[in-house]
Amino acid sequence: MWRCSGMRALGWLRRPSAGNVHHKICRERSDQASEKALRYKVGEKIHGFTVNQVTCIPELFLTAVKLSHDNTGARYLHLAREDKNNLFSVQFRTTPMDSTGVPHILEHTVLCGSQKYPCRDPFFKMLNRSLSTFMNAFTASDYTLYPFSTQNPMDFQNLLSVYLDATFFPCLRELDFWQEGWRLEHENPSDPQTPLIFKGVVFNEMKGAFTDNERIFSQHLQNKLLPDHTYSVISGGDPLCIPELTWEQLKQFHATHYHPSNARFFTYGNFQLEQHLKQIHEEALSKFQKIEPSTTVPAQKPWDKPREFQVTCGPDSLATDASKQTTISVSFLLPDITDTFEAFTLNLLSSLLISGPNSPFYKALIESGLGSDFSPDVGYNGYTREAYFSVGLQGIAEKDIQTVRDLVDRTIDEVIEKGFEDDRIEALLHKIEIQMKHQSTSFGLALTSYIASCWNHDGDPVELLQIGNQLARFRRCLKENPKFLQEKVKQYFKNNQHKLTLSMKPDDKYYEKQTELETEKLKQKVNSLSQKDKQQIYEKGLELRAQQSKPQDASCLPALKVSDIEPTMPFTELEVTTAVEEVPVQYCAQPTNGMVYFRAFSSLNTLPEELQPYVPLFCSVLTKLGCGILDYREQAQQIELKTGGMTVSPHVLPDESHLDTYEQGVLFSSLCLDRNLPDMMHLWSEIFNNPCFEEEEHFRVLVKMTAQELSNGIPDSGHLYASLRASKTLTPAGDLQETFSGMDQVRLMKRIAEMTDVKPILKKLPRIKKHLLKCDNMRCSVNATPQQMSQAQKEVENFIRNVGRSKKERKPVRPHVVEKPVHSGSSGSTQANGSQIIKKLVTDPTFKACQMKTHFLLPFPVNYVSECVRTAPYTDPDHASLKILARLMTAKFLHTEIREKGGAYGGGAKLSHNGIFTLYSYRDPNSIETLQSFGKGSGLG
Repeated sequence: MWRCSGMRALGWLRRPSAGNVHHKICRERSDQASEKALRYKVGEKIHGFTVNQVTCIPELFLTAVKLSHDNTGARYLHLAREDKNNLFSVQFRTTPMDSTGVPHILEHTVLCGSQKYPCRDPFFKMLNRSLSTFMNAFTASDYTLYPFSTQNPMDFQNLLSVYLDATFFPCLRELDFWQEGWRLEHENPSDPQTPLIFKGVVFNEMKGAFTDNERIFSQHLQNKLLPDHTYSVISGGDPLCIPELTWEQLKQFHATHYHPSNARFFTYGNFQLEQHLKQIHEEALSKFQKIEPSTTVPAQKPWDKPREFQVTCGPDSLATDASKQTTISVSFLLPDITDTFEAFTLNLLSSLLISGPNSPFYKALIESGLGSDFSPDVGYNGYTREAYFSVGLQGIAEKDIQTVRDLVDRTIDEVIEKGFEDDRIEALLHKIEIQMKHQSTSFGLALTSYIASCWNHDGDPVELLQIGNQLARFRRCLKENPKFLQEKVKQYFKNNQHKLTLSMKPDDKYYEKQTELETEKLKQKVNSLSQKDKQQIYEKGLELRAQQSKPQDASCLPALKVSDIEPTMPFTELEVTTAVEEVPVQYCAQPTNGMVYFRAFSSLNTLPEELQPYVPLFCSVLTKLGCGILDYREQAQQIELKTGGMTVSPHVLPDESHLDTYEQGVLFSSLCLDRNLPDMMHLWSEIFNNPCFEEEEHFRVLVKMTAQELSNGIPDSGHLYASLRASKTLTPAGDLQETFSGMDQVRLMKRIAEMTDVKPILKKLPRIKKHLLKCDNMRCSVNATPQQMSQAQKEVENFIRNVGRSKKERKPVRPHVVEKPVHSGSSGSTQANGSQIIKKLVTDPTFKACQMKTHFLLPFPVNYVSECVRTAPYTDPDHASLKILARLMTAKFLHTEIREKGGAYGGGAKLSHNGIFTLYSYRDPNSIETLQSFGKGSGLG
């Protein structure tokens, strides 16, 4: 998988900082993994490794152990934390000097078989032999990362063995290079009379990647701002350059880059470090000697004056205004990311400059009405050796380019003069405290992503993780010099000559020109072939097709035995009570680290059907237009100061036992530090009781941003849109899901954004509010520590009491409503006052599923294909069998047909909770052939 700007980490890892956390935490967990790791001593030798540093990082509840391998110099970081979802990753610094995509194609090819596991595609075959919670590989601009995670110790050892052998001892067979990278092959491999064409998984992946105009812009920005070395090329590969890569070059790149001396190993979780070190040393590192890898990225030479470039892209058929499709950004080169405190400071400064309606650039650019949203890659980007900051607008008229540039310069001057309000800085630091305390199930993956770029350039990953120290230093700097941040703005933005102005405008013939260039490249390749070459290509094509069709013996791969798997699953204790106004509330006591999580679900059963399409827009703007005495800026400030975010989203919940029955509603979610719970619940009360729907100008801004985001998301999510549309006529819930989340919603938002007068839309919002923002047909849930639960119960009941019920009873729009008790589960859940929770489901006895075929014509060189089948609901005995069938169809048939033979980046089958069996392909050069494969796979062809 290719990431043009590195891996985007989760939560605080995007914009790091910290809160006031004390060192007692490690001591409090004396019997857990982090405390045990403190026993390691600097200089201690363990299985060929030497311990270099042991550091307690209390704010993250972990102990960092830094080691190096004695014979090879390989670096190793272990983060010991009481988390059963353990993670491993190995990372190589990969610095290509051309756009043939060699690191990306290598990432694919090493996973196609190795010395110990020579079967074809062990990576995908392990998906069905493992209990992994994550398996993937990523190619960034200057490194390649191979991570996996699992909760099972034996599974960890199995996956580690496969990953080590794949990365250090791959087969790198020529036919695998042909399949994954690129090849010349007859359109029909069995018929030498059909024309020769380009094929290959990465070739098609990158054709699909560059249908995304935001990605085109981001790639040009990096290439032109950092032109001296590896960042001037496309690490994922330019489809016009990929056919220049040879098999020999691929093997040479592996030899020079995939060596332990150029590797960084990372493990995380509560498994034993010694076992990891022993296996890594014995199975891989003991077979190498140290070398001096020549992969260092030199510093970019600073410019003596600013530069400007203009590039082109394809037109956006879903743009709200065809005359406003230009993008402009102004970008500045920043210091080396290995200076962790400077990077920390500039990251915070970036958030202050661009995040939320109170930020200077939001006010100056977004609210100017010139464009639809910020330009791609806005803000601080720390994924290259030297970071950069970028800001601008997309969706502007070409004539407004200079106006935007002037606004950027003027805003920088104003910030230097006025600085930032103390409340905004505090709100940001509060947000960081929350994001540190919030525990996610994929925390290890987030950490390896966060440290990857800095560690890649020999920065200190442990220092990077010590966020509390950086925050304390940041506060000291602010206290000692109130103009600390203003001086940074002056230094890095006002007085910085390494400044790039990049503009991008659509060319109606862009895709036509790309096709012409590819055709010309193909013509050159074919014309250079001798008759003997052509015969070899034909024979190789037949050989590849035979290999792809041949049953594979995967017995060499490790697999879990039943005895390796825990026979029981842990259950979570829940308590359900009926609060005031007969609203059921589910309470769950958890070690939330001082956080409180609140959710509420409110039914849409009484909402008139003509208002349904506007529910997603209502949800999107509800917490952004102001409430009570707060205008939208004050509301945004309070949300940042008192919560970790407040989100509202439409939800369609299929019934587990009937395909034609579902629950429709809106989900309200938020989290906060326990000390701020009263403030958070007060905000929800104000949003429910007194939302503001009068801010017409700001509403227009939000509409434009939403429409732009939906349009921009299609190239990356085309398979999801195809699946939603294919399932639309199979169940009543499918029709509503398409209305809320499918292409119908994308097109509706486009129409609204094009309206000169949005008042008619704005007037619909109070009508939706009347049906939704009451505690009629509402249920809530709270997760908090046991100590906080009584206070949480009191605050939630106050909220419900404040919201109250509708003054008049509203009847469901659809007459067929089924009342059904909510299952309390098998975890010993208790219902404190003996009452039963009833949910009201919508059903349509007259509904008849029907077949529908749809083709959306979009200017993409690849396709997204989906076919859906109505099957069995979740509680039906056949559902589990169908779930397994989907996995088997993917592994045993569709992966081979769609990806290996067809060249699509992805494809497979899945069974959803709603009983819809979906077959899909992603970035697929074919369409009819894929549908034929679906038919063969399902037995319907």
